[in-house]
Amino acid sequence: MLEHLTTEARNPASEDLDGLSATGIVELICSEDARVAEAVREQSASIAQAIDVISNRLMHGGRLVYIGAGTSGRLGILDAAECPPTFNSDPAQVVGIIAGGSPAMLRAVEGAEDSPELAAEDLREIELCSHDVVVGIATSGRTPYVLGALDYARKQGAYAVGLSCNRDAALSSRADLTIIPVVGPEIVSGSTRMKAGTATKMVLNMLSTGAMVRMGKTYGNLMVDLQATNSKLTQRAERIVCSLTDLSPEEATELLEQCDGELKTAIVAHRLGHSPTEARQRLSTAQGHLRQALSNGRR
Repeated sequence: MLEHLTTEARNPASEDLDGLSATGIVELICSEDARVAEAVREQSASIAQAIDVISNRLMHGGRLVYIGAGTSGRLGILDAAECPPTFNSDPAQVVGIIAGGSPAMLRAVEGAEDSPELAAEDLREIELCSHDVVVGIATSGRTPYVLGALDYARKQGAYAVGLSCNRDAALSSRADLTIIPVVGPEIVSGSTRMKAGTATKMVLNMLSTGAMVRMGKTYGNLMVDLQATNSKLTQRAERIVCSLTDLSPEEATELLEQCDGELKTAIVAHRLGHSPTEARQRLSTAQGHLRQALSNGRR
């Protein structure tokens, strides 16, 4: 029942919330939000394990599939949408699914979260298979739609990760691995878009970023596989080339044009004296890892 969930409990610190000034509200929310990072940190081992599984499956043709209802579903879709421009990943590689479909991104869809069958149908629609990883996101840990998704994922041989913010979550028995940052009662009782939502966003950031880094999408902390889809990202690509070579901004721009905007190709071509085609081949041999592609070559 809901009354037994930590995220549904009343927070003693905010019992007089409606009597606070704007400054008091801000200070209270800040003090409560400060607890979120530690709750996530306590799940470090599970998050790291999930990253290893996700990166391995992505490298072998699998997908990362986030699925949830309401805020949880929206956060999954947001993280999935940010992967292609950040890491130049295939849009089909990280997928977000929300109960009730696209309309649920903007407004609640009545009853959508209560149907485990709907989750199975949504996963069948994307042809979920054994190479994939499914992250079922449910703050309560008991959302029927998410439980149905995890059950279907395991039946298909996919790796199932359950993400909740309540101890003893029902999804624990439905998942191969659970990540459960317990953030405590919300400032507004039951409003899990707050601390629980923040914790969820942090975990999803770690899962996708960690997996992409393990796959060679960065060089150090530089975003070397970004997709320059706007002027800001184009300028960032030019700056990265300049920082990893001895080129001027004008020369970096010219090199990127010669390499069809492929940042890693440009760096390998310049650093090793290769043509763009040779640079691509070297990167392919290194499975896209820039550091490995450069490791045996001339600096």
